[in-house]
This record gives sequence, C-alpha cells and structure tokens, in this order.
Amino acid sequence: MQTSLMNTGLLAMALMAGAAFSATAEANTQLSQNEIKQVVTGKRIYLKTPLGGEFPLHYRSNGKVDGSGDAVGLGRFMQPNDEGRWWVRGNRLCQKWQSWYDGKQFCFTLSKGEGSTLYWTRDDGKSGRARIGN
Repeated sequence: MQTSLMNTGLLAMALMAGAAFSATAEANTQLSQNEIKQVVTGKRIYLKTPLGGEFPLHYRSNGKVDGSGDAVGLGRFMQPNDEGRWWVRGNRLCQKWQSWYDGKQFCFTLSKGEGSTLYWTRDDGKSGRARIGN
C-alpha cells in the first residue's frame, strides 16, 4: 500500500513537472516574422506594468503605433501619449516613438504563452509580459 501511494505521488510530481516544463518551453518558443505580424497587426497589445495595470499599444496595419499611458498615470513622469512606427525585422518586432525613449529605436523578440499571453524581451535585455487584445 505504501509503495502504491509513493508511486502515485511520484507520478503526480512528474506530471506537474512535465506540465511546468511544457508551459516554459511554449513561452520560450520565439515567434517568427510572419507570426509576429499576425499577432500584432491591427491589435492592441496590453503591456503588464509592475504595479498591476496594463499599458495599451495599438499596432495599426499602416505601420503606425500609438500608446496611451493615461490609465497607468504615466503623465506624472513623461508625455502620457505618443505615436511612432513599427515594423518587423527578421524575427523581431521593432518600434520607434516620437518622444518616448528620446525617439530611440528598440526591437523585441516575442514568445507566445498560454491563451492571449505574450512574453517580450527587448534588445537591451529588459523583458516582461503582455496580453493580446483586439
């Protein structure tokens, strides 16, 4: 009886570890150029903020992107709204804002998580999570 319970416990732990590995592997699968275009074109992507809010960026089909930091109180620190342009280079989403980040260009790798979750890593090493909207 004890051996059966131990085997059941080991099996349950192995299944949980396998599920965690699968979720991590899925989140680490980098999106291709075409997948990035399909995921962001015409959509709002909501960046998760450290304090629990979401920061919306609208990736328009004409290559323009606009963002509004009003909902997360960005106006206290910098211009709350900005627009710029976006494009895909290789397997990276690139964007350049008019004012934010002093107009510096950044590129990101994207990985798809569960459901509408995206994971991003910027070319300077910063990373985070986002949600795909409509």
